[in-house]
Formats: sequence, structure tokens, C-alpha cells
Amino acid sequence: MDITAFREAFPEFSDTELYPNSLLEFWYNFGSKLLNEKRWGELLNEGLFLFTAHSIVVAIGNEKRAAIGATPGVSSNGILASKSAGGVSASYDTGSVSLANAGNFNSTSYGRSFWQLSQIVGMGGYQV
Repeated sequence: MDITAFREAFPEFSDTELYPNSLLEFWYNFGSKLLNEKRWGELLNEGLFLFTAHSIVVAIGNEKRAAIGATPGVSSNGILASKSAGGVSASYDTGSVSLANAGNFNSTSYGRSFWQLSQIVGMGGYQV
């Protein structure tokens, strides 16, 4: 993995304390095993970068939950649909940002971008 290229493409992950190279490499290498190079073609690196960014955000969320004594990997939150505290309330149009069949990829903007890209790569004739 070209970590410098990843951090240039996603400068929000430039903090090496919060996002160590080992974390980036793990998720990039994991994604490399899942994405078919022939199917992704020239978009493979972009797909791997988006997969990595999504996975890092999810992993950091798990780490934060563990730090406060919550169980990592368990989230009942999903996308906020409605919440109120005192006189303040918040609600989001979850349908406008949820992609059909995208599962946990809906939980981050990187995941949604990855999912959309994954649905168009390799379109057309493909023989196994």
C-alpha cells in the first residue's frame, strides 16, 4: 500500500497517532483480498482506498466504544432518525443517504461511495 498516496487522497487521515500506518495497511490488505482485480480494473486502487477509509472509521468507532467500557463492534445506533434531549431534537432523512443492500457501508460516507462504485465496476459482459 502506498500510505503517502492514501493520506494525500484522504488528508483527514493524516494524523499518524490516531490513524497509524499499521491500521491503514491492515484494512488495505484485507480489501485487497476481497476485491477482484480483473473486475475493478483501473479503479481498483480507488476502491481499495474507499474500502480502507470506511473500515478505518468503523474500527476507530469500535475503539472509542471500548474506551468508555462499551462493547466494541456493537452499535444499535444506525443512522440517526430522531433524537431529543431537553428542548432540542434532531432528525435526519435516512432514506436520502441509505443505499439499498449496502448494509454497513451505509454507516460512513466512504462506505456509501465505495458501494456505489462497486455497483458500476465491471458492468457489461463478464465471464467467469
